[in-house]
Formats: sequence, structure tokens, C-alpha cells
Amino acid sequence: MWPGHGARAALGRGGILPAAAKREGDGASPVGTWPLRRVLYRPDKGPPPRTALPASAIAPGDGWCDAPDDPAYNRPVTLPYPASAERMWRDDDVYDLVVVLGHNDDPPAPGLGSAIFLHLARDGFTPTEGCVALARGDLEAMLAVARPGDALQIKA
Repeated sequence: MWPGHGARAALGRGGILPAAAKREGDGASPVGTWPLRRVLYRPDKGPPPRTALPASAIAPGDGWCDAPDDPAYNRPVTLPYPASAERMWRDDDVYDLVVVLGHNDDPPAPGLGSAIFLHLARDGFTPTEGCVALARGDLEAMLAVARPGDALQIKA
């Protein structure tokens, strides 16, 4: 996963697809090398992670727009939001620690996938909706050595 270390990961329920074939809602993790943009964490679940990456706390009203026809597509929004948006403050703990990946974000192309994150895995490493998920200890260890400019590679 990172130099000298490996980790078990969960990928999308739709498998992995070349980034050019990725579509909103397909459940696939996009093949490619994605910059680690920033870290989001739930402050009620623990302190900020040890990392050199930019990090900020999320709040109960934070969301992420997943509506391809909306100007805020693949961007953070405040809930309630008039278009479709994923809630970041979740009850299942998977977004207690999130790394925003630089997939389809510069600028976002409508329909090519949103909210592709590196986040915490569910028990049993069940598939994600298109993200990559690690155990908390592995994600925290990776963040401790991550630096601005680092990237995550998803390979076929």
C-alpha cells in the first residue's frame, strides 16, 4: 500500500474500471493514480489524525454533491442541499476518517464519478460504493507518513 507496508483493502461493489469508463452510481473504483487532496475527520470520534496532509473536522451538516447536473457536483456542500448529496456525518463510522482523492475534480466532469474517497472499512471489508477502504489502524499509519503530493494508485 505504501513503501514497505501492505494492507487489506475493500474496493467498489462494481469492481474496478478504467477511469474513462467510470460513471456516477456504478459502484466501481476507478483505476488510476489519485492525489491525496485532504483529510476529513469526525471530531467527536477522536482527535485530528497525525498527518502532514491538510486536515479539517466535518460537522453534522456536511455533505458531498453527487448530482451530475448540479454546479457543485463532486464538491462539498452544506445539508440540506437542493440537489442529491451524500451525508458525510454517518452513523456507520466509515467516514469518521476520510481522505479526499483527486478523482474527477479538476474540474469535475458531470457523470464521471463523485465522492471517491479513501475511508474506513466496514467489518468484514464489505465492498464500498466505489471508494477504497482500509482498517482504521492501517489508514492512520498511512496518514502518518503521507505528504502533500502523495497519491493512491488503484490498479487492475
